[in-house]
Amino acid sequence: MSQNADRRYIYPKLPPGAISRSTVIVLATGITAYSALELLYGSETFYRKAVMPMVHKFVDGEDSHRWAVRAASWGLLPRFGWNRKEYPELKCELFGREFKNPIGLAAGFDKDGEAIKQLAKTSGFGLVEIGSVTPIPQPGNNRPRVFRLLEDEGVINRYGFNSDGVGRVHQRVRSARDSWVPEEYAYFGVNLGKNKLTEDAKLDYEIGVNYFAPHCDYLVLNVSSPNTPGLRSMQKKSDLEKLLAYVKGALDMHKLEKRPQVFLKIAPDLIESEMKDIAQVVTNRKFGVDGIIVSNTTISRPDYLKSENKEETGGLSGAPVREISTECVRKMYRLTNGGIPIIGCGGVFSGEDAYEKIRAGASLVQLYSAFVYEGFPVIGKIKRELVELLKKDGFSHVSEAIGADHREEKK
Repeated sequence: MSQNADRRYIYPKLPPGAISRSTVIVLATGITAYSALELLYGSETFYRKAVMPMVHKFVDGEDSHRWAVRAASWGLLPRFGWNRKEYPELKCELFGREFKNPIGLAAGFDKDGEAIKQLAKTSGFGLVEIGSVTPIPQPGNNRPRVFRLLEDEGVINRYGFNSDGVGRVHQRVRSARDSWVPEEYAYFGVNLGKNKLTEDAKLDYEIGVNYFAPHCDYLVLNVSSPNTPGLRSMQKKSDLEKLLAYVKGALDMHKLEKRPQVFLKIAPDLIESEMKDIAQVVTNRKFGVDGIIVSNTTISRPDYLKSENKEETGGLSGAPVREISTECVRKMYRLTNGGIPIIGCGGVFSGEDAYEKIRAGASLVQLYSAFVYEGFPVIGKIKRELVELLKKDGFSHVSEAIGADHREEKK
């Protein structure tokens, strides 16, 4: 037998295209395995430079939001890596409760409570807030209603309190809380809103209190969304006092052994006199406010915005609202003399962003829009960087940094 015949016998002729198909299969398997590992470990670089740009290119803002919530509900969150790491420097106590860390998820991501347990247990957050929830289901405003400002790392939304309503969300909250272990889960809150057509808003907030007060750690009265007509007018002193007194009465009626804290969420667009009025109200114990969330989205548009979407109506969040919200935190801390806990919210993408808000007076910090640009791994990044900044400035614990800027001003 000739040498060529031997070769044909040992290496029979392959079907056309077999090598190409095999190569594609091997490459696809390798890429899939690599991507799965990167997602599993929550690679910050992989999310920022590969995953999120692909999402931005092929999926619109609202659909990507829905898929992110669905992924969270399926437990598709980083299982290892920085997200799951906790630091002794970040443990803090507030409202008689120990927090694993002061970094939280703001309302607006999981509007209808579809991923409560997964977010509260495996995300790496110290607190998780769902909502806003309205009494009656409502679709919100027409699409399109979510716009990315890619060049500015911002988001404009005009959702308009789209909500499944208290009935369906209440079922999900009860189901999640029935097997809740406080030591293993994040501090949990429900953000309450009003229906678009409701004339007497305080009745809608009462309904929210009645449904959720027995099943959460805190309630948020959202009177600052720019996408519900007339809602922000409730931040006026007289209207606010009436609302808070009414809500306190509704909460008192429950006579709960473990009463949830009540937070007020305010806008960043308030003038000085309005902020003074709010400070006077929230520090008056008769109104039963335990903390303020500063702040919601802004209706202002900074001059430096580059995106063509900057002219869209709605609330602006993300990086462009960072300085506005931090300054609002600073003013409210000063106006309240540090007498009420502040949850800083707006433009938090890094440990430095969180640290700025803490030094300005925030006891806790929330984020949401950072997910749009950096994905779930941003949680671990912020915690790690925050610890590094605390150590750099000589703080052994995050509580020591709260309001540090104000103490330095007095020196």
